[in-house]
Amino acid sequence: MEAPLYNQEGKEIGQIKLPENTFGVKWNADLVHQVVVSQQSNARKPIAHAKDRSEVRGGGKKPWKQKGTGRARHGSIRSPIWVGGGVTHGPTKDKIYTRKINQKMRAKAWATVVSQKLRDGEAFFLDALSLTEPKTKLAAKIISVLSAKLGKKEMIYKKGSRVLIAINKRDVSLEKSFRNLPAVKVMECRNMSTLDAMTYKYVIFVNYASH
Repeated sequence: MEAPLYNQEGKEIGQIKLPENTFGVKWNADLVHQVVVSQQSNARKPIAHAKDRSEVRGGGKKPWKQKGTGRARHGSIRSPIWVGGGVTHGPTKDKIYTRKINQKMRAKAWATVVSQKLRDGEAFFLDALSLTEPKTKLAAKIISVLSAKLGKKEMIYKKGSRVLIAINKRDVSLEKSFRNLPAVKVMECRNMSTLDAMTYKYVIFVNYASH
């Protein structure tokens, strides 16, 4: 299968051959959902933590004697029924949210998402992307030009996750130029996950033939 190949000015300069097993995969909502949820869970850091009675400070001494006071018997001020005592069944940082997803499922889910983006006109291919110097102004101009030429005005929106630029190998100059554009992210294609592809509306592959 083939797709249009553009330069960074948004002009179509030819066609690029794409592997059918990567960009011609049918949509599978269940698989994509399973993989995305697993990646979100794996990135989750348990922060909320409520102390139970074994963690609350104090309570080593019995508040009052067992009998003869007329009050209810108590053994520790750390009891959950006391103000300032431990919490029963509260959230703990010991909870594990990790979910395992095998490599084949992750790869197929990624291919499923980029295939759908290609069908929906949300994936594009550039032959190259370069800047004369690392400047946000130049990066913004490139996005503006591509937005106009490709007919995708959402690319220039400043809010939301708009454009993910997948490059062949790390380019510090590009990263510095685009990092001040909140709606744009630059990353190596090999590091792009299914969650990344789902988060950003448009994906621009740079020099994909050499991946």
